[in-house]
Amino acid sequence: MSAASRRTLTRICTVYLPVAVLLVLALFPFYWMLIASLKVNAELYNLKANPFIVLQPTLDHYVYLLTKIPFVRWATNTLIVATASTIISLFAGIPAGYALGRVRFKGASTLGIVVFITYLVPQTLLFLALGEVVNALNLLDNLWALILTYPTFLIPFSAWLLMGYFKTIPLELDESAMIDGATRLQTMIRVIIPLATSGILSAAIFSFTLSWNEFIYALIFLSSTASKTLPIGVVTELVRGDVFFWGELMAGALLGSLPVAFIYSFFVDQYTAGLTTGAVKG
Repeated sequence: MSAASRRTLTRICTVYLPVAVLLVLALFPFYWMLIASLKVNAELYNLKANPFIVLQPTLDHYVYLLTKIPFVRWATNTLIVATASTIISLFAGIPAGYALGRVRFKGASTLGIVVFITYLVPQTLLFLALGEVVNALNLLDNLWALILTYPTFLIPFSAWLLMGYFKTIPLELDESAMIDGATRLQTMIRVIIPLATSGILSAAIFSFTLSWNEFIYALIFLSSTASKTLPIGVVTELVRGDVFFWGELMAGALLGSLPVAFIYSFFVDQYTAGLTTGAVKG
């Protein structure tokens, strides 16, 4: 075997083959949801049929989602909650990350660690206490219950991620701006934030994704059909006792995953840059 052939074989084994395997593993769930959502019920429940192909494609399951149940309402609720929660988490996380990463004060590093540990506290330990707060504020079965509780786990991670990213920006920029008469707030808004777009975008995508997919708080705080979000609406309305409406479930899961997939596909470069920079420099 020639040297060129060996290099080609090595490249196939070390680059193309692992990438192909990774693509199959990453895309197979979407393919499975797609073919299951396109099958008629007779084919879907036929154990002798080939599970990887569709013999009689149909859009009945999608029609059912859009006409028989308030799927669009659930999607709208999810979008409202995810957008509002992301805005709140950034509004609080950016100043917190800036203070922890760029302002010199005693205990800044320790406080940054404490902030991140706060994010690691499981939601299953918090929902009881938060439930009491939500009940006291009379927000049960209201989207505001989610908008106000989601930042409890979004803000700590956003602040920690942005803290590491802000540290990569030279401190001389702050000093130069303040020498020219800018306040600390003006320096953060006009100088540092424009340079930290990738990190802020990463925090925003992360917060939006977590809010879009969150299940526990939504299941506990929302009860009426019209107020539900996608994760709990699809599960609670399409699973009735021991009956699973698999066609509609797969169609709902596929449609519910598309917005997040589109966001990642458009901003993957900035998202990766923000995560990796904050990780190695934090």
